[in-house]
Amino acid sequence: MALYMLFLFVPVYWLVNASFKTNADILSGLSLWPQHPTLENYSKIFADPDWHSAFTNSILMVVINTVISVSVALPAAYAFSRYRFVGDKPLFFWLLSNLMAPPAVYALPFFNLYSATGLFDSIWAVALAHCLFNVPLAVWILEGFISGVPREIDETAEIDGYSFPRFFVKIFLPLIANGIGVAAFFCFMFSWVEQLLATTLTTVNAKPIAGMMSRAYSAAGLDWGLLAAAGTLTMIPGAIVIWFVRNHIAKGFALGRV
Repeated sequence: MALYMLFLFVPVYWLVNASFKTNADILSGLSLWPQHPTLENYSKIFADPDWHSAFTNSILMVVINTVISVSVALPAAYAFSRYRFVGDKPLFFWLLSNLMAPPAVYALPFFNLYSATGLFDSIWAVALAHCLFNVPLAVWILEGFISGVPREIDETAEIDGYSFPRFFVKIFLPLIANGIGVAAFFCFMFSWVEQLLATTLTTVNAKPIAGMMSRAYSAAGLDWGLLAAAGTLTMIPGAIVIWFVRNHIAKGFALGRV
């Protein structure tokens, strides 16, 4: 396990290491630490308002997508877990089948749809497009957690006079809090790292951080230091999310469908 963790840590360390180097140092040869440390790469990012806008756009896209995906998936997962209706299993399989196709398959249809409806190059364009993948994923995860809650709890709450909305919010949601945390985490991470749809469906106004990284290319070649600094900064939101939901993730792997 220690060797495996070291193997995973090496690329992260190399990225952070390169972010404090100039391009000359990076291309000069192999070094385990910066020979001439510099904050120039980070200063370029913090001084450029386009980078600020890209980070803000990415965070807004991810938050909107996560809220919509989990909100839609909760009642759907409850219905699949608690009720039996005609076509429930084929419908559940159809939802999961959306995860089997790569985002490139949907790039052109979304581009045409958003161009016709005026959503192109907006935060909502990417947030809604990612729902195509995150809603089925969240439904699948939450259905496993909900199925682990005994049906007798639903029946007892009904006997005690709880309305369904009150029961669902007051009693049921706390029981599957771990599942909600796990589903939100996976939705967040998919939307945060997805690049193809995020760059295809935006140009200027809603350009995400993935699109801004293309600015590291210039006539002089690839700006490795700037790209490494941007990559290092993009890891911070994911690390923060993992820190806050780490307990939910651990319980999710032990109890739920993860």
